[in-house]
This record gives sequence, C-alpha cells and structure tokens, in this order.
Amino acid sequence: MSGTTYSENALNLARQSEGLRQVAYQDSVGVWTIGYGHTSGVTQGQTCSVDEAEAWLRSDMDAAAFAVNRLVKVPLDQGQFDALCDFVFNLGSGKLRSSTLLQKLNAGDYAGARAEFSRWVYAGGVQLGGLIARRNAEASLFSASAPQSDVQYAQNDGAFYDDEGDYA
Repeated sequence: MSGTTYSENALNLARQSEGLRQVAYQDSVGVWTIGYGHTSGVTQGQTCSVDEAEAWLRSDMDAAAFAVNRLVKVPLDQGQFDALCDFVFNLGSGKLRSSTLLQKLNAGDYAGARAEFSRWVYAGGVQLGGLIARRNAEASLFSASAPQSDVQYAQNDGAFYDDEGDYA
C-alpha cells in the first residue's frame, strides 16, 4: 500500500475512544497523556486547547497512516484502512508489525485478520470493556460490508495495551 490516507471515520473513532483531556494526566501505567491520547513529549501540568488536541490527533493519525501504508502489502478499502489506522494510533506500529493480524492480512486472509482485532482487549492481563468496544468498532470499520451506522465507538478507559498485557 502507499498513499492511502485516513477518513474522518478514523478520527472520530479515536476521538470517541480516547475522549478529550485538556490537562495532562498519567494513564494506567503512568505515561503522561493529553488531548485525544497524545503521549509524545507530554509533561505533568501541561494543558492544551481543543485546536492543539486536534492538531496532535491529526499528526498522530498521520504517523499511524504512514505505518499502515508501509506495513500492509495487500489492497484495503477505506474502512479497512481506517480501522488499521486507529489500531496503530492506539497500540503503536510495532504491535501491528509483529501481529498475527498483519500476517493474516498480508497473506490475503481478510476475514482472519478481522477476527484478530478481538485479541487486543487486555490491559495487565485483564480484559477491559473500553478496549473490547474499541476493537469491535475497528472490526466493524474493517468489514467492507459493515454499514457505518453499525459502528459503535468505545469510551476511553485509559489503557493502551496489547493482547499480552504489555503497554504499547
């Protein structure tokens, strides 16, 4: 893949899943976070405007899209691309790079790749409702036949973990 970009659906999923926090806070593993899940260079006491949060969201999603374009070797429709962008936004490109989801996808097993989203719902070995909802929303976006009205956005539970309970 190359040159594909995310749609407003990817941004909306991240906004709804992360929630807007205009004052820096430590997430469940102590990482300083602000805006819509932005973590790069965040410090205690930092604040942001809505415009700054939006700019960081788009910058972080740009980085996610770059990673998806680099890692995925098969054609994607817009929903599939958006779902993978949110997945990378939430977990990091390294998690996608080493995932069975990507292995299945690059082998052309789209249904198998879609099923892998549900594995990434654990934080510290505990299954979290917010991550379940987010992965379900991503899987719905990923499914080419899923009408947009079926997409349910997750609410932030402050966790950014992979299926093995590792912080991403």
